[in-house]
Order: sequence, then C-alpha cells, then structure tokens
Amino acid sequence: MLPLTISVPTLADLPAASRQVQAALSESGCSVVAFEGEMGAGKTTLIRALAQGLGVGDDVSSPTFALVNEYRDGRNQPVYHFDFYRIDSVEEAERMGASEYLDSGYLCLVEWPARVAELMPEPRLEVRLDVLSAEARTIHITLIR
Repeated sequence: MLPLTISVPTLADLPAASRQVQAALSESGCSVVAFEGEMGAGKTTLIRALAQGLGVGDDVSSPTFALVNEYRDGRNQPVYHFDFYRIDSVEEAERMGASEYLDSGYLCLVEWPARVAELMPEPRLEVRLDVLSAEARTIHITLIR
C-alpha cells in the first residue's frame, strides 16, 4: 500500500483522506508521523480529522506556541501533536523533551518536522501535502526507514 498518493479535490475532502492516512498508519506500525507542507496546506486540518478518527474527543488545534498538545485517543492512550514552526533550535526541542515524546511509542503527529530533522526517528510515516490550488491538495504518504 505504501507509498500512497491521495487526491484531495477540496479542503472539505480532507476528513475522508484522513481515513486513508489512518489506514497507512495502522499498516506501517509507526508511532511517529511527520506532516510536511507549506503554511496553509492543511496539515492541522488533516491532523484534526485523523485525531477524530482515532477517537480523540478534545478540540484539536495547532500547538504553535505551546509546541506540543496532548490528547487521549478512544483507547485512552496519549496522542502528542507537535508544531515546530516557531522552534528556535534543535537544542530547544531537546530541552522541552521532544526526544522522549518521539521515542515513547505513543502516537506523535509532527508539523514542521524538518526544523528538528535530527531528532526524527526511523521508521516514521511522512505525510506531505502539496498545494495544487486554493482548495485542491495531493497527499503523499511514504514510509521512511
């Protein structure tokens, strides 16, 4: 199944695409998912839909200033949502315990992973959102080993 490319004609289709991301996540067995894409590509929207599909009842929003939000899935397991856009250095990420989160075995959904590339473990799932137009996206899912 991997690599996988998903066509998303409108942003309203992101929740349906999230089910395919969830299936790829399940198939891969990875606990770390790196979400790549330009600002406004729909990373947080896709993560919100994915979290809902996993049974997260909390309001999922980008942890831009907090750097990490913790949610609980339908099995009461932690789900960590990172946004490293505003991180100043890998050292700052290390000080906030990013490595421990990423190595915890719990699901870690990471926006702007390139900012902390040297901390990103393998294997991991990479989900890249390419903007085609104001509404259309292509999602590429790859297993990184």
